[in-house]
Amino acid sequence: MINYQSIKPWLFKLQPESAHNLAECLLRVPNYCPMVFNPFLKSHFIADEILTQELFGCTFFNPIGLGAGFDKNATMIRGVQILGFGFTEIGTVTPKPQDGNPKPRMFRHVEEETLQNAMGFNNEGLLKAQQKLKKIYPFTTPIGVNIGKNKLTPESEAINDYTTLIKALHSLGDYLVINISSPNTPGLRDLQNEEFITRLFAEAKAITKKPILLKIAPDMSKEDAVALTKMAVAKGADGIIATNTTIDYSLVKEPKDIGGLSGAVLKEKSFEIFDAIAAELYGKTILISVGGIDSASEAYRRIKAGASLVQIYSGLIFGGPDMIRDINLGLIELLKADGYTNITQAIGAGRK
Repeated sequence: MINYQSIKPWLFKLQPESAHNLAECLLRVPNYCPMVFNPFLKSHFIADEILTQELFGCTFFNPIGLGAGFDKNATMIRGVQILGFGFTEIGTVTPKPQDGNPKPRMFRHVEEETLQNAMGFNNEGLLKAQQKLKKIYPFTTPIGVNIGKNKLTPESEAINDYTTLIKALHSLGDYLVINISSPNTPGLRDLQNEEFITRLFAEAKAITKKPILLKIAPDMSKEDAVALTKMAVAKGADGIIATNTTIDYSLVKEPKDIGGLSGAVLKEKSFEIFDAIAAELYGKTILISVGGIDSASEAYRRIKAGASLVQIYSGLIFGGPDMIRDINLGLIELLKADGYTNITQAIGAGRK
């Protein structure tokens, strides 16, 4: 196999969005000839009993998922599994297709192993997502569907975008995620309020029995994050994903003035918000941690803090395709070293 670290300097000569498009082309190939990739799937997809758990009525063979934003149009689900991910989250999907923000809109901070993206929910829209998911769902690993409002939809009408998406997509995924935390759609984070969340979950729960999770931003105080997520769970959220990207540009040396930061610099900020939420909600709902996770030890820290699952995005860009396998194998070693026979025994162990 080609060593990723040896080719990474060449890949990084490409514009970040061009490199992403190249990755998408490669990860779409298994849609047409999946058998060719069986050796890579066998070596990279870790399905040890010690990592297996049942959540949302689904079997998660390992707890490492691909975060939303990488596979916006549900084109890489098979390819993502071959990389070793135990689940994937497609989107963010909006009702109408949209081009997103002007280019360039994705930037690397190589020294800090960080991405800055201002994509703006560029995607092919609801109908295309629906068509693609119908061809592959149900799949052998769980699929989450991340949904958001169109850029031109006014805040007063935003709930219609979400309910339209839920009606169309709830039967084509294993769980749904309400995205009101991206910094790249004007006014989106303003929807992180009690009135909107109360109404949204009331309407959503009338539409579907599928689990619906809320994804929050890392740029609020711990107190506000805890209050918001407690309220969301009380109103019907089946889980919390913490966190989205940050607009704290002080975390990198040469930031752009647009978009959100993900990757290594988000690690501690994301963990602090997650830890505060878990202190209140662990044992009361399903918690998923995302932000700066790049190793088995970091994934294990989140799990022991209360995360049933973790998600990765930017770490894959800097760490390469062997990273997911290595994290899962590392988790097995850490679990066994602590005397656990299943990951469920470690979830929240630091809180007990």
